[in-house]
Amino acid sequence: VLYAVTSGISGYIGASWYKKLGGEKWVWNVMLTATLYAGPFFLMFCFLNSVALSYESTAALPFGTIFLMLLIWTLVAFPLTVVGGIAGKNIAGPFTAPCRTSKVPREIPPLPWYRHAPAQMVMAGFLPFSAIYIELYYIFTSVWGHKSYTIYSILFIVFIILMIVTSFITIALTYFQLAIEDHEWWWRSIFSGGSTGLFIFGYCFYYYMARSDMSGFMQTAFFFGYMFVICYGFFLMLGSIGFYSSLIFVKHIYKAIKCD
Repeated sequence: VLYAVTSGISGYIGASWYKKLGGEKWVWNVMLTATLYAGPFFLMFCFLNSVALSYESTAALPFGTIFLMLLIWTLVAFPLTVVGGIAGKNIAGPFTAPCRTSKVPREIPPLPWYRHAPAQMVMAGFLPFSAIYIELYYIFTSVWGHKSYTIYSILFIVFIILMIVTSFITIALTYFQLAIEDHEWWWRSIFSGGSTGLFIFGYCFYYYMARSDMSGFMQTAFFFGYMFVICYGFFLMLGSIGFYSSLIFVKHIYKAIKCD
């Protein structure tokens, strides 16, 4: 319900930035915003629910509950996304660069392998993951090991640390990228910031094989299926944090440039 109610915010932000960056197919942008997370989640949920039904498990949700979820998305989440997208398209103004720019993009020089996106994603994801590695074990045992978790204040602090470290490491990598005359930083900042989600999903394999007692197809499918959706959500969230942090940083440094 909370996801459905706040869908208008995502529609507004997505459409406004799409217009600022020169996009014209705003209808497709709104559709993508509405289904970017809900689509993979629903497909994974249908698969896992079918597995639970085949095993006659009580974890399977009845058809009425699934229909209610679809009804909430259809009548609340999607219309709010469309309304937010229309508002963002109409309200957003043109993108204002902090300094004078050229219409002809500068040629990017050849880069060594460690300057490319995969290597930077490894560096950007390792540091935030190392900050939450210890707390991940307790979270996993609470969710999948049926143990109680009571230290929510520590969990909140670790979450704040995760966002701060992700922001700083993405800014640092953006600076190094601009220093070697590679100006295409926007998608790189998203993938660098969101790469921590890939590390968390990699930790799922370690936890499943070394720390858990789960076995069988159903438990394996439920564990990796739902953890994939959660890690995908972390990828989108931390990728957005990396993009906005890099955007603020780029605007700040280029605002200090004095052009004659």
